Amino acid sequence: MEQLGPKAVIMDEAAMARALTRIAHEVIENNEGASNLALVGIVRRGVDVAEELAAEIEHIEGIRPPVGKLDISFYRDDVTRRVAPVLHKTEIPFDVDGKDIVLVDDVLFSGRTVRSALDALMDFGRPATIQLAVMVDRGHRELPIRADYVGKNVPSSHEEDVRVFVKSLDSRDSVEIWDIEAEKRAIANKEVSA
Repeated sequence: MEQLGPKAVIMDEAAMARALTRIAHEVIENNEGASNLALVGIVRRGVDVAEELAAEIEHIEGIRPPVGKLDISFYRDDVTRRVAPVLHKTEIPFDVDGKDIVLVDDVLFSGRTVRSALDALMDFGRPATIQLAVMVDRGHRELPIRADYVGKNVPSSHEEDVRVFVKSLDSRDSVEIWDIEAEKRAIANKEVSA
């Protein structure tokens, strides 16, 4: 019987922490400090990554940028194809007008999530700039979107799934590659044997 598990662990907790430290330094340098910064995490794991990034920026610069969370459920281009999208709360507790916003997500893949997030964010006002930070860029872009800050570039195939796990939701920090077909087979075997 096939075991359900990752094909590879490409970042552990220490590697993710190092990546966040590097991204924090790059964000501070590119924005000449943190005084006008605000972070907006894309629900779900992007919010956790944004909180960690804000803590790292505070550790380096002495200023903690405010963090918001953005639910893009109704901005997705496939919303009409979903039976019932899972809704989360959007909370942006600051004025976005004139701010340098760093949009944060866990994995950048096709670019469609980021496009949706840009549309949603613009409904809140007019930031001075919007930059994109991701823990993992796995390629396979369908839209002309690129990240300004990347924890790790992970070339992957369409048969693989790159997953970011965060302690607050998953009880561990790691980035893993999962084989989609192997996972489907393992699930099917469990259902058959149950």
